Amino acid sequence: MTVAKAVLPPVHVRTLGAGARKVLALHCTIAHSGAWSGLAAALDDQATLTAPDMLSHGRSPDWDGRGDFFDLTTALSRAQLSEPMDVIGHSFGAMVALRLAIEYPDLVRSAVLIEPVFFAVAHQDAPALAAQHAAESQPYKVALAEGDAPRAARLFNRMWGTTDRSPRWPDLPERTRNAMIRGVGVVGAVEGPLFRDTTGLLAPTAMTRAEMPILLLHGSASHPIMAVVNAGLRARLPEARQSVVEGAGHMLPISHPGETAAQIDAFWRA
Repeated sequence: MTVAKAVLPPVHVRTLGAGARKVLALHCTIAHSGAWSGLAAALDDQATLTAPDMLSHGRSPDWDGRGDFFDLTTALSRAQLSEPMDVIGHSFGAMVALRLAIEYPDLVRSAVLIEPVFFAVAHQDAPALAAQHAAESQPYKVALAEGDAPRAARLFNRMWGTTDRSPRWPDLPERTRNAMIRGVGVVGAVEGPLFRDTTGLLAPTAMTRAEMPILLLHGSASHPIMAVVNAGLRARLPEARQSVVEGAGHMLPISHPGETAAQIDAFWRA
């Protein structure tokens, strides 16, 4: 970690729920901390969620483009761990949660990784599927490279955010679309860690540090690469188990909060 705590920018932090279990909840790219509201309600009175907004998301300030965004987001998330806590992360947030589990195992009591977008796992375990996914990602990557944030956000949302319970881009409120456009720029900034493991999280010596119980969740209707990523992580992590939310896509904690909460509740009880 190269980001010193003294120079961390301020971020907005939301508190959801009022249960005894203390949970750090890390949202996905182009969302915000409020995305956990449904899950927090479904968990009822079990947990209190501390949910920060990533930079360039929600009520946090914009990222200034300096440094490594993955390093910075991890450091900002680590700053919320004042004691050992359970951690839940979704998509890129799940990547941050995994890194916290590896680098700060004494502060992570358990981890729920919901569709962690660790595509480097699939590059190792299923290269043909990884190549297919890379080809499917090109439209939004081209838009990002051309500086067309509105088109990039629309295409990124189409690839990852559309299910039978999710509104399509034209039906989203303008405020929501603008928030997605604002945040989509960080997607290109984390390609190295996600696609090529430039952070080195896949090293066996790294994976074995995450000895806490870990639940890997994916939706049955999500891109098939997510099941491969989760299976690969389950095989590499010492105490991981894998489960599926039937009928859900990538946005399962938002589209299927009750079903997701049931899986988490069973994991915590076990």
